Amino acid sequence: MADRLTPDQRRLNMCRVRAKDTAPEWTVRRLLHSRGFRYRLHRRDLPGKPDIVLPRFQTTLFVHGCFWHGHGCSLFRLPATRTEFWSAKITANRQRDAVAIGALGALGWRSLLVWECATKGRGRLPEALLADRIVAFLNGDDIVGEIAETPPTSAT
Repeated sequence: MADRLTPDQRRLNMCRVRAKDTAPEWTVRRLLHSRGFRYRLHRRDLPGKPDIVLPRFQTTLFVHGCFWHGHGCSLFRLPATRTEFWSAKITANRQRDAVAIGALGALGWRSLLVWECATKGRGRLPEALLADRIVAFLNGDDIVGEIAETPPTSAT
């Protein structure tokens, strides 16, 4: 299937994709702040440059876009054009994420992945539930955690 956009239009679209301060990241930051948590953003001295760092809890939060990190949810679909390129790119992103989380763990940091689908789309979590899950992770003992969309319920 051919791309519906011209190469110039596609380039303009892709140039506007943000790496930080995305809408899902803002949602998580707002929820943390409303619950009284204070944090640092995009610390370059930590592996993977985490989106949100809570030094008091020795915890990092990564807010991942479902497309860019290949999450198997309702928001992810591999493009029909240039599938080899996109597959390789997404695989490399996932490998880089795993290396960063492993390096953070070796330094004694805990890591929580919050997927974009948890903040928007059909299966998004209610904000109160999302905040509760983040707080539960912060107060828990898990080294690595993940928050994603609500799985669809079967209507049988």
